[in-house]
Amino acid sequence: MRELLAARGIQLTRSLGQNFLHDGNQLRRIVEAAELAKTDKVLEIGPGLGPLTELLLESAGEVMAIEKDARLVEFLRERFPFSSEGRVARVPNFAETKDQGLAELVPPRFELLHADALEFLKHEPRDWSDWKLVANLPYSVASPILVELAQGSRAPKKIVATLQLEVAQRLMAKAGDKDYSVLTLLVQLDFEPRNSFKIPKSCFFPEPDVDSACVVLNRRATPLLPENQREAFVKIVKRAFSQRRKMMLKLLREDWPSEKLEQAFARLGIQPQERAEKLSLEQVVYLTAELLS
Repeated sequence: MRELLAARGIQLTRSLGQNFLHDGNQLRRIVEAAELAKTDKVLEIGPGLGPLTELLLESAGEVMAIEKDARLVEFLRERFPFSSEGRVARVPNFAETKDQGLAELVPPRFELLHADALEFLKHEPRDWSDWKLVANLPYSVASPILVELAQGSRAPKKIVATLQLEVAQRLMAKAGDKDYSVLTLLVQLDFEPRNSFKIPKSCFFPEPDVDSACVVLNRRATPLLPENQREAFVKIVKRAFSQRRKMMLKLLREDWPSEKLEQAFARLGIQPQERAEKLSLEQVVYLTAELLS
C-alpha cells in the first residue's frame, strides 16, 4: 500500500478517516463473517485501494462500492476492468449454456460510485433490505453512516463493519454497560449484535492511534416498533442520554407532560430515579408505546 500510494503521489487525509486495512488474514475473517453467497448483493463504503473489494467480488454476486476520494476512485477504475460507461465493471465469470455450448459473460456486477457515502445514503431512496453492508468504514463518519443506514424497513439484512474499538463496543453494549449509549439503542432497535473480533492497529496503514474491531449485526426478523413510532423513540433516546448523570424522568419532562410520564413509568415498573443507561432496549420500546398511547 505504501508503494502504491507513493507511486501516485497520494497522501492520505486524516480528516477522511483513511486508515486502510492491509492484513490478509483479517480481510478474510471479515468476508467469512459476512457469510456471502453468489446470490448476495454487497454495499462497501470506503473501499480505499480495493483489497476487501477484490475478496467481495470473489464471493458475492454484486458489489457496490462508494468512495469519496477522487484519487482513489481513479485508482480503483484502473484496478478493476470497466465498461465503456466507466461505472460498471464486468468481472470475467462465464457460464456454459447447454443449448449454445458457448460461454456467456455474466452481466455487470460491480458498481463504483464517486460520492460522499453519508450524503448519498441520506438522499438515495434505495431499498437496501436485500443487501449486506461489508466495509472497513471511515473512522470519521462511521457512526452517522450506521445510524443512517441501519434504521427502518429499508435497512440491510446484515452489517459486517470494521470500526474504531470504542464505537464497536457501543454497538455491542447492553444496558448497564459503560459503553451503552444513544448509538447502541438507535442501531439495536433494528439489529441484533451477533459477534465481534478485535483488529490490532498494526493491521492498518497508516497505523491509527487506536485498535479496531469488526462487528457482525443481523437485522431483526420482526421490527420492535411500528414505523409511526420511530420518531418518538429517537426523541426519547436522545433526550434521555443528553445528560447521563440526570434522572431520565426529569429529562423527558422537556418533551412530555409529567403526569403522563409518571403513569407510564409506574405501569412499566421503572423507578422514577432511574437513569437512561439502566433501561434495556425493550423497556425503552415499551415506554415509547406507552407515551404514544
